[in-house]
Amino acid sequence: MNLLRALATVSGMTLLSRVLGFVRDFVIARIFGAGLATDAFFVAFRLPNLLRRLFAEGAFSQAFVPILAEYKNKQGMEATRALVDRVTSLLALVVAAVAALGMIAAPFVIRISAPGFVDDADKFALTVELTRITFPYILFMALVALAGGILNTWSRFAVPAFTPVLLNLSFIFMALLAAPCFDPPILALGWAVFIGGALQLALQIPFLFKIGLLPRPRFDPAHPGVRRILILMTPALLGVSAHQLSLLINTIFASNLQNGSVSWLYYADRLMEFPSGLLGAALGTILLPSLSRIHASERGEEFSALLDWGLRLTLLLTLPAALGLALLAVPLIATLFHYGAFSATDVLHTRDALLAYSAGLTGLILVKVLVPGFYARQDFRTPVKISLITLAATQLMNLAFIVPLAHAGLALAIGLAACLNAALLYRGLRRQKVYMPQPGWRRFMLQLLAALAVMGGALWFGAGDAETWVARSGTERILWLVVITLGGAASYFVALFACGLRLRDFRRRTLD
Repeated sequence: MNLLRALATVSGMTLLSRVLGFVRDFVIARIFGAGLATDAFFVAFRLPNLLRRLFAEGAFSQAFVPILAEYKNKQGMEATRALVDRVTSLLALVVAAVAALGMIAAPFVIRISAPGFVDDADKFALTVELTRITFPYILFMALVALAGGILNTWSRFAVPAFTPVLLNLSFIFMALLAAPCFDPPILALGWAVFIGGALQLALQIPFLFKIGLLPRPRFDPAHPGVRRILILMTPALLGVSAHQLSLLINTIFASNLQNGSVSWLYYADRLMEFPSGLLGAALGTILLPSLSRIHASERGEEFSALLDWGLRLTLLLTLPAALGLALLAVPLIATLFHYGAFSATDVLHTRDALLAYSAGLTGLILVKVLVPGFYARQDFRTPVKISLITLAATQLMNLAFIVPLAHAGLALAIGLAACLNAALLYRGLRRQKVYMPQPGWRRFMLQLLAALAVMGGALWFGAGDAETWVARSGTERILWLVVITLGGAASYFVALFACGLRLRDFRRRTLD
């Protein structure tokens, strides 16, 4: 399997999803703006989304994929099919119960997660209603995550990567066409979440059937493979939760700030998630099953070399993305969101959050590359310890930054904590002698720094001032942003080429 080609496939599908995600956010910003209704929706959606990332795509996937790869490599198809059937049955039952409990306890959940909403009866009631509509999303996405883990282990990366497109299409359709049918209109976004989750699950079914792993109901929690996954999930749940719990705690802090704070953080986070998903999620998607197969085959040197490849590729693509987000914050926000109800003030407040987030983008993506180095070896204790340290550090920084920087201080705490997390994970892999850097790092970093200096100068010169961007028409903003972005990217890659870096340096194959 050509890993660079697999990465290109996953990144291409993710790019399509992210582009549609920006269309969705543009539509939401234009129709609903940033205020009471959007704050209510973003809080309501964040709760099931948090549980999805913790239980489904997070703890479950990290524990399931290494065991699945081991069964595939060592125990054969029949044993693997039996494992899939029993894991699916237990997962569906447990997550359905969690979803039902969340719907029943929605008022209590909102009091805990957004206490600043309690004093506004209308805002609180709307958030509770939206939470009850969106909570079944976690059931759909838990099963989608299971299907994605199976397909990725069989090197079918395209379908799981394409799946999020359906959620964005659901948002766009409901916001544009169905919102007038609801009272208040924001309820259309809640139902978009429900419909999008169902569509994503439906897409996986024929592809699982094709590889002979469409799950059948076979409830057996005592199955050895199921028990191992459950044992691994307990520390994995803590290990992958630091970032998501930090976002939830940030929502609690932001709910006590002025109206719009939650929305400004959301829009900035969406911009940061574009490179994070395009690079970090894509690399993590192909690295975990690949590293798991290598570990099951006991090829230690290849394991270390694959991690090295992932780290170099991460820095090559993430550092310019972080610099670009910082230098083009206002052009990006104004071009994507400054229409209709999204005011110039909203642009500037969102810019503050994006600048703070960009400081931690590289750390956030490095975490997604480094963590599979532990999980592929079924080592969950080390990431757990590091995640708890990171979570504590985040809250200390929240308290330090929120007064002078308001909502931007919350974003800065998340970013700096991601860098701390990545540094501790890297140190852990080195101490365990799982990862040993390949030759050529010093030259590689000098090449990157030279290219970043060239790109930074080009972007700074082309960006101009904030007032000009806000005053331009939508068409002018789009044209100028395209020119500046392409110019910055071209200057970066030309500089890399001039420094001697070539695409062939990153070609890599691993056994299926």
